[in-house]
Amino acid sequence: MIRTLFALALAATALTGCGGERPTPAAKQQTVQPRVTGVLSTKNAKALFGAEHRSSAQKAASYGSYAKGCLAGGVQLPQSGPTWQAMRLSRNRNWGHPVLVDFLEDLSRKAAAQPGWNGLYIGDLSQPRGGPMTSGHASHQIGLDADIWMRPANDLTLSTDARENISSISMWRSSGAYTNDKWTRAHHEIIKAAAKDPRVARIFVFPGAKVQMCNDETGDRAWLRKIRPWYGHHYHFHVRLNCPAGAAGCVDQTPPPAGDGCADAQAWVNNILNPPPPDPNAPKPQPKRELTMGDLPAQCASVLAAQ
Repeated sequence: MIRTLFALALAATALTGCGGERPTPAAKQQTVQPRVTGVLSTKNAKALFGAEHRSSAQKAASYGSYAKGCLAGGVQLPQSGPTWQAMRLSRNRNWGHPVLVDFLEDLSRKAAAQPGWNGLYIGDLSQPRGGPMTSGHASHQIGLDADIWMRPANDLTLSTDARENISSISMWRSSGAYTNDKWTRAHHEIIKAAAKDPRVARIFVFPGAKVQMCNDETGDRAWLRKIRPWYGHHYHFHVRLNCPAGAAGCVDQTPPPAGDGCADAQAWVNNILNPPPPDPNAPKPQPKRELTMGDLPAQCASVLAAQ
């Protein structure tokens, strides 16, 4: 019945092809993506994508942006591998674009070479067909984001139950201004290996970790540009890949500013240690409206309609 609804809605939906040259990231930011139209456009996107338990039988493709899109033909990161384990399996969020799965397998092998690490514990990727998640993330919608636990993966024989109950380990102190005594050179090297991979667009960590890496790096510093300070991100680091080459319909972020970004990270730390006084005239934050299908690229209707 639900597939019939989507098939009918597609008749009223303007779909775009995938031809043409892939624009530069800056140009793509200005591209207006055709959206889902018709009856389907008013439906709650989170509810629809959250109800899908398997990927679509389509060619792999990421449509839209990291926080407003979907994933066609996603593949599932195996629950366990020689150098990784997927965590919180009950969430069914270990799906991604094939490029992301390949990247995680590659990075886990590099992590296994670090002392005290046998690989990686890997948290949320995307839902089977991407889209807005039922809880927890605004991004992770197009199969190109992954959360990697800070906890050293020293035991790769964890049961399904253990993976539901074990937790990662926080790396911060002073509300994220500094790293704590759990932070090691291995964390530095694993994040560095991820950042040096050309598939990676940026990596989000808490500000104190970025400053620590800036202070500790004595060699090539170009990779530090991709390390971006952000709220939270002390139990895991968040890797975001670039849109795959030739992926029309996938919207890259604007590249990070030039330079290593260390001064910016220090400014974050300074604000944590000495927060500016609150602005009494600042408008109160408004609750975010939940995304509807009309907010998503037109191709997302076909992703839901596919077998």
